Amino acid sequence: MSEQRITDALSTAFSSHSIVFWHDADGEFSFSVRNLLPDGVELLYVDDLPALSIKLQVERAAPQASFLLYSAKPVPELADDWLLDIRLRSKSFHADNASIVLEDLGLASQQLRAHLKERAKFLKSKDRVERLKRWVAPNDGAEDLDRKMIAVLAKAEQADLAAILLRLFSALVQDGVANLDAEPKACSDIVANDLIDSFWVLVEQEMGYGDAAPTLRDFLFRILVTDLSRTVRGACPAQLSHFVIGDQARAANASVFVAGWRSHMQHFASYDALSGTVARELGLSKVIAGLAAESLAETMTFEEVERRIIQDIKGRIIAGAGADMDTLRGLIARRRDGHWANKLLAHSSATTRALASCYDALEAAAAFFELKERFNAGFGFANAEAGLAAYQSELFRFDQLYRQINHAADGVEPMGWALLHELRQRIESAYSGWFVPQLGSAWSKVLEGKDGLLSSWQVAGWVNQPDFFETHVMAHLDAGIRRVFVVISDAFRYEAAEELVRDINGKSRFKAALTPMLGVLPSYTALGMASLLPHHTLAYRTNSNLDVIADAAVVSTLEQRSAHLGRYQGVAVKADELLSMGKDKGREFVRDHRVIYVYHDRIDMLGDKQGSEGQTFDAVAQTLAELNQLATFIVNGLNASLVLITADHGFLYQESALDKADKSTLSDKPAGTLRAKKRYLLGQGLGESSQAWCGNTAVTAGTTAGEGSMDFWVPKGAARFHFAGGARFVHGSAMPQEIVIPVITLRESEHQSARTRAVEFSLLGSSNKVVTNKQRFEFIQTEAVSERVLARSVLVSLRDGETMISDEQSLTFDSSSGLMDERKRSVILTIKSGQYDKSKDHFLIARDTQTRVEVVRIPVKVDLAFANDF
Repeated sequence: MSEQRITDALSTAFSSHSIVFWHDADGEFSFSVRNLLPDGVELLYVDDLPALSIKLQVERAAPQASFLLYSAKPVPELADDWLLDIRLRSKSFHADNASIVLEDLGLASQQLRAHLKERAKFLKSKDRVERLKRWVAPNDGAEDLDRKMIAVLAKAEQADLAAILLRLFSALVQDGVANLDAEPKACSDIVANDLIDSFWVLVEQEMGYGDAAPTLRDFLFRILVTDLSRTVRGACPAQLSHFVIGDQARAANASVFVAGWRSHMQHFASYDALSGTVARELGLSKVIAGLAAESLAETMTFEEVERRIIQDIKGRIIAGAGADMDTLRGLIARRRDGHWANKLLAHSSATTRALASCYDALEAAAAFFELKERFNAGFGFANAEAGLAAYQSELFRFDQLYRQINHAADGVEPMGWALLHELRQRIESAYSGWFVPQLGSAWSKVLEGKDGLLSSWQVAGWVNQPDFFETHVMAHLDAGIRRVFVVISDAFRYEAAEELVRDINGKSRFKAALTPMLGVLPSYTALGMASLLPHHTLAYRTNSNLDVIADAAVVSTLEQRSAHLGRYQGVAVKADELLSMGKDKGREFVRDHRVIYVYHDRIDMLGDKQGSEGQTFDAVAQTLAELNQLATFIVNGLNASLVLITADHGFLYQESALDKADKSTLSDKPAGTLRAKKRYLLGQGLGESSQAWCGNTAVTAGTTAGEGSMDFWVPKGAARFHFAGGARFVHGSAMPQEIVIPVITLRESEHQSARTRAVEFSLLGSSNKVVTNKQRFEFIQTEAVSERVLARSVLVSLRDGETMISDEQSLTFDSSSGLMDERKRSVILTIKSGQYDKSKDHFLIARDTQTRVEVVRIPVKVDLAFANDF
């Protein structure tokens, strides 16, 4: 030890005491002690001076003077110590390295000197000692010091075993690849500093893992399998039982650690990689192959568990377990709250995104078959009014669920999993082979005949698309609205609009309402777009483009529509151009206009091309996001008080390829045909055909009779006239998916009834006492989720102050059911072993997952009388 180090240590001793005793039993510093004195300290040689003389010198100079009383002999026995009275108010000094460190660390017990000598390798590093100082407490014992030294070597965030293990296990993963046989540098450092035995003692004390030759690899297997065994319903699979930690109380600590690891935002990726590797080595997929989803409902340990549950739920849905759909929905909700399918982690894990998509697909599929069960006999409508009302109120859900299933399943495909292949086939068969044909057959009956919809194209209570401007735009302007925005999204279908309205109504400042409109026929872009413009007359121009003219003006392009709108103090703009203007330029752009038509094109742009029609449902998802963004910008950025969102037409789409049965039997184009597309023919003098639905645009679109109108033939049901180009995405005919046009009326509202709030929930039961290390808590969602009462996710745990004494579990309250039994949610918390004051209040706490705001705090007593699993 350097002389300066000794001088510094003496200075530290004199900073709190004016008298310091130094017994240098070996006389190592007897000749140099005077050179080591700090400034202002007087040296007295105890061995050379009578005790009385020493006492007189000290008493006469006290309290201003400082004295070092040095002896080259050991400390005398109490009975022989003539300076005991001085010693009792002084400080003892030792010049060995352990004693200096003991002083530096502020430790109270001199008995630790021997232990610190054994830790000489660790203490050689000044940097390590400085880091150790942050955690050392005066009353620490040998085990405390070893734990904190290990934490320093592991570079842990806290000086506890959980933080140490997070570092050690995370080091087994490099670039996302797990190596169970790797030796982390921290482990090598722990071994090199003679602390490895202390580490394994600590592990055994806290988590119950003991082995003659302990390894990180074996320990990892033990804690993961133990966590699985504690959460699986029923006996742990026999193939795994030898890995289970026997001590139930300390096994609970291991389970709490595992739960905290997989939910740790910095370390969960290492958990995913390591647990996946362990699962493969265990052959876990075969081990749990026979377990039902209910048995694994609370098990979050391995990704393989998630796949097994998905397989089980999928099998039940396919088998027609519709009678127990509530149970399946409960299972799905619980798994979404868990680790592997939690959407909060989806941004950083492709696996999590795919598993979450699996559950989205399963839930939509369950709803699809549940809906199908109600209409197994097919469809029948008394008239067009009844048929349109049925589609607008309920049948659109078939199209919506079909889209949601396939879009979710598309999110799984990049993983190369076959989990949903059979389900997709069954859904495809039910949708394309049952729903669409059945709906087409029933719909044909209300279209045809002298009293059919084709003969009048009028339905009581429904606005026709050509009347859109007068009914929806002018009515608001006449009522005093200063400016109306009209967003037209090409091929934006009614079912997608219903989803958008639900999403919009989840925002506090918006109120959206959806109404249907009867579209024009043929249902294609040029005619639909023209009919939405203000006009007195619509007509066709018999040229090569078959232009549609509004009030004698061609309105085929954006520029032409904008010029036409100029007559009504209006303007037209593309959606992306308006967004790119930003708030200030956007306000300047709309300032002098009363009507702004905003054109958006995503679905038709991708769907109506052979090379990209397979992206139709992804295009719908993008459209929902973009229209949401656009509406928010218009209201918030451009100060709009009213936005109307509508479409020119809808569409039909199926995932499967078409065959000859999907093609109309129409052999040749009739004389007079001017345009022939997959879903419509336009011309003059076309006549009638039993193979098609026939009519004239004067009736179905209000075009000027005579030369200003066109005869049309459209294929019946979902058939196509030909398959040239893309054939799975089509529009133009008269199926409800094509002609039921959405009109969303979006307003800004500060009215109290328009504000959203999170749903309320409370704890069920009156017993607030925890007596086992696994405790179930049941909650009741006190109201149904609605447009203004929003779902809420919370993190639930038991805490002592801010210290968690259990694992932390996620719960989501999102039920829209009116039945209270269907709004119950439960969670099982694992409580750490330990001694708890039975009379003290601990707290069951729920915090909002996103905001971390505390929403529930319930006092509970913890009395772990039984350290067992029930």
